[in-house]
Amino acid sequence: MFKKILVANRGEIAMRIIRACRELNIATAAIYSEADSTGIYVKKADEAYLVGPGPVKGFLDKQQIVDLALRIGADAIHPGYGFLSENAEFAELCQTSGITFIGPSPSAINAMGSKIKARDLAKEIGVPIVPGTEGGVTDIKEALAFAKEAGYPVMIKASAGGGGRGLRVVRTDAELRENMEVASREALAAFGDGAVFIEKYVERPHHIEFQILADKHGNIIHLGERDCSIQRRHQKLIEIAPSLILTPRLRAEMGAAAIQIAKAVSYDNAGTIEFLLDQDGRYYFMEMNPRIQVEHTVTEQITAIDIVRNQISIAAGKPLDIQQSDVTLQGHSIQCRINAEDPRNNFRPCTGTITAYLSPGGIGVRIDGAVYKDYTVSPYYDALLAKLTVRGRTWEETVSRMRRSLEEYVLRGVKTTIPFMKAIMQDQDFRAGRFDTSYLDTHPDLYNYDDVEQPEDLVLAISAAIAAYEGL
Repeated sequence: MFKKILVANRGEIAMRIIRACRELNIATAAIYSEADSTGIYVKKADEAYLVGPGPVKGFLDKQQIVDLALRIGADAIHPGYGFLSENAEFAELCQTSGITFIGPSPSAINAMGSKIKARDLAKEIGVPIVPGTEGGVTDIKEALAFAKEAGYPVMIKASAGGGGRGLRVVRTDAELRENMEVASREALAAFGDGAVFIEKYVERPHHIEFQILADKHGNIIHLGERDCSIQRRHQKLIEIAPSLILTPRLRAEMGAAAIQIAKAVSYDNAGTIEFLLDQDGRYYFMEMNPRIQVEHTVTEQITAIDIVRNQISIAAGKPLDIQQSDVTLQGHSIQCRINAEDPRNNFRPCTGTITAYLSPGGIGVRIDGAVYKDYTVSPYYDALLAKLTVRGRTWEETVSRMRRSLEEYVLRGVKTTIPFMKAIMQDQDFRAGRFDTSYLDTHPDLYNYDDVEQPEDLVLAISAAIAAYEGL
């Protein structure tokens, strides 16, 4: 097992990795920018190193991070998600420098890093894909010809990256002409690759993803699925496990397809295979994410399997100690992303200082976060403040537990998605499991939520702060 792991990330995922390392008695080293110097993860790591004044540059400097790992005696690097987590060059640099990259091999990252290559692979091994263009498209005439053959609407998609960038749904020739170049420029700016392709747009699907664990000895299992259909601008807001609509037969079939894709690229470590499930129950491979996912918590809650610990063990060369038959899905779990965003203003990111903070608790409630009272929410990083995850024995119990937890959550000083999430938990369609990727667009009444702060919430937060200060 490793002696020291350098955590090449920040915020809540850095804390998640540090906690897993502590349980495994592995020392940790954090990296931080000047903007993050007071971060909890910086204090909780055994060692912490400033990687520059700029807020992002230090987290993307491959050579500097590897040099630091060598200098401090770290024998592995965990990239978390975002930043360098899907960078094959970084994984290869770690490998050639004698540092273990806690993630898949450079070749697997390369194979899955391009959505075009991934689609071609899925098609080759017989996994269904959404009809689309063969390879990247640069000629508007080719794009128009495909749209005419497939019929509108179609989606313009960036080959690289994710997070909703480089995606455009178009419904006419004029929209296709207008948006194709825009999507390409956006993808080039975000990912350094302006390649786009066109595929038929699947109306009102469910976004279903399967969690994969694969070791270096050829063992691959899946940990069931997550339903990530509730999104804004193609970015996930709420994740659910297991799906409420998958039959046992469909779960087995899609799980087998996910494993088949992972095997095709000799995948190892944790990864996620994403599918679209249409209104008729047909599924289509969408992409693979070769890293830990933000929403891994819901899978952990219903399987009792620690995905991050398994990432570390797999990277250390240990075989999986669980088989597919050991994986059982117990109960239900929901994760709400608590973002510093204003839902009523097109989810505009918000900045400021947190003036009061009190997280919820109780049975089946989990918080993954790295914020606190007086924490400054800067414009330099993702808007995610914390992940609130709950588990219940039944779906009804789980929704009620999430509603109660959101009501208990006190976070003042910046606008957040908390009141919006409360409205969703109270919505009859959501409670009945009637939702898909169009849910937010078809439920405009959700934005009429009550965001008036209750005085008793502030009293609770102040009392909690006093108790913590006095050691009560």
